[in-house]
Amino acid sequence: MQRKPLRNWPDGLRVLVLDTIHGGAELAGELRAGGHQVDAVDVYRGGEGISVAAAMARRYDLVAAPVHLDPNHPLLQSSAAPCITHHEAVRQVLISSLPRPMIEITGARGKTTTAHALAHLMQGPGVLHTSTGSLEYPEKSMLWRKSITPASVIPAARRAHALGGWLIAEESIGVTGAGDVAVLTSGEDYRIAGGRKSALAEKCRLIAAATTAIVPRGTPISGSNVLHLEEAVECSGSVCRYCWNGVSGTFTNPLCELNGYRTPLMLAAAAACVLGIDPSPLGTFSALPGRMAARREGGVLVVDNANSGTNAETTIEAARYARTLSGSDAITLVIGEESRTVCEGFPPADIQRAVAAIRPQEVVLVGAEREGGGYCAGTLEEALTVARAITRDGSIVLAVKTWR
Repeated sequence: MQRKPLRNWPDGLRVLVLDTIHGGAELAGELRAGGHQVDAVDVYRGGEGISVAAAMARRYDLVAAPVHLDPNHPLLQSSAAPCITHHEAVRQVLISSLPRPMIEITGARGKTTTAHALAHLMQGPGVLHTSTGSLEYPEKSMLWRKSITPASVIPAARRAHALGGWLIAEESIGVTGAGDVAVLTSGEDYRIAGGRKSALAEKCRLIAAATTAIVPRGTPISGSNVLHLEEAVECSGSVCRYCWNGVSGTFTNPLCELNGYRTPLMLAAAAACVLGIDPSPLGTFSALPGRMAARREGGVLVVDNANSGTNAETTIEAARYARTLSGSDAITLVIGEESRTVCEGFPPADIQRAVAAIRPQEVVLVGAEREGGGYCAGTLEEALTVARAITRDGSIVLAVKTWR
């Protein structure tokens, strides 16, 4: 496996960074530290940085914009300078401090689970950077909690580089392409940039720059650097078989029977094979908090599937899992969206579809008022308190889209 070379930018570029909210302020600071002349514009709130009018009156050599910015924004329409994404700008910032190996993970769902599963296989020092926090291995000590915007990869990569260790980084809506392996966890699509772009198309475009890209079945991308998951790994029931890059074998894990874990475990196994690592220890990988983790609270089973990737399908699966484990059809479903900052959201129509499919005994809705009354709560914790009070047997399923 040969890493694709990165090219240095000329010194002293005049750069305009758009969107200071989603990591743009940090990115602008890094580019300034690299010797460039940088302006930043808060394109969503009009607060931090210079104004749109001021930026339009200046000339730039380069514009860095997030993939989710509407391409009809005046600063994108009026500028004659080439435009790159925040991901691509971060790739340049990291040119002198890339850890080895560096694995980047993106996708509509399954990112965090895939990242933790792969970290379960890694030896020696390293950094795991996900939406649940950044951990330093092998101690698994918490370094910090940051978003998974492209710019947040920079401190994680530098920490891993300083340790002489590996980096596994979860990223939103794409990858920098600077690492050894990039993983796309899901072929699901949704609209971004004011509805004018496909999130999946942007992810595929960015992941194509990686040395090796691993993608799930049916992903519309090809190339000599692209490994489609089914070429290396197959799963039947709880047994997973892998064969790639001279690494072959099997592991057995009951989590493979859950949709929310099957693909992440397969992707982690494929990435391990690419890196020359035996994936067999994935047989001992256990469920993550907020991702189908099950626990008993007295006579009630709680299945926790509240995370940033929660959607109708994972909610329905969590209910099926709860009924299997508890032996009872009685479910109190805690469902909704706690934070509007989660990229894909949990649309009301999808919530209604999940409720109709599950037919729970009780519903506690988070983040919105429910027509006709019923139980409502502002946060996941408030909703869990309500659910505990009204549930005497069966199970509670937590299916709230939220950062944790």
